[in-house]
Amino acid sequence: MPAIVWKGYVSFGLVSFPVRLYSAARAESVHFHMLHRKDLSRVKEVWYCAEENKPIERSDMVKGYEYGKGEYVVVEDQDLKKIAPPTASTMDVVQFVKNDDVDPIWFERSYYLAGDEKVSKPYALFLQALKDTQHSAIARLTMHGRENVVLIRVAGSGMLLHTLFYPDELHKGNRPGALEKTNSSKQELELAKTLIQHLSGDFKPEQFHDTYRENVEKLIEQKQKGHKITAVRQPKQEKVVDLMEALKKSLKNAGGSDKGAKAKKGSGRRKAA
Repeated sequence: MPAIVWKGYVSFGLVSFPVRLYSAARAESVHFHMLHRKDLSRVKEVWYCAEENKPIERSDMVKGYEYGKGEYVVVEDQDLKKIAPPTASTMDVVQFVKNDDVDPIWFERSYYLAGDEKVSKPYALFLQALKDTQHSAIARLTMHGRENVVLIRVAGSGMLLHTLFYPDELHKGNRPGALEKTNSSKQELELAKTLIQHLSGDFKPEQFHDTYRENVEKLIEQKQKGHKITAVRQPKQEKVVDLMEALKKSLKNAGGSDKGAKAKKGSGRRKAA
């Protein structure tokens, strides 16, 4: 049974219903242990007291906030529970927005939002209302040591919840500046659009896989067996000198030269009409 990330209530207006949050995704990668190079023994993390100059157990540690140089205020777990806002147990819906109003750049983490009961009329009503109006809900939720702004949206036969970044957490300074005007020709633009049309299709996530992780697993297997490591050949990136020629080659490599020609002829007929 999947682990529950959060359990509480969703409240909108005077209606509330119990829900559970489950993690919707987790990135997978090959994990390594740190070893002592000399004898390949595991290296363990040791918590060390600088004042007493000796290692200590985790049970001997407390949370501390440094308010001055070397001066701390101790905060216990029960202290944090006392000041937790109501959103620690009740998800408060504060607004409804159109489904495409929130840019995905604001999304932080995703969770499945499930009813805490086998049959929950308020849960089903809330889901159907969101679906029929094509809206998503904005709510506040406290978990993992912070109050989150979240977006609840319909996904299939259930709902998904996304925690959102706050405005000061987006690195606006890293955003590229406005693109300078270029002098691309109409023919170059038409070829680029034809290439996009040829490569367009339904998103099928099952066709993608982590090549790097597969290569690491293969590397480990080869080293286990004492075999030579198979190096991956890296493509040579050449600077595009002739954009038109590069677009033509791209279309040809995609097997779309015929389709591109037909599209060009078709566009010519429309102009003549």
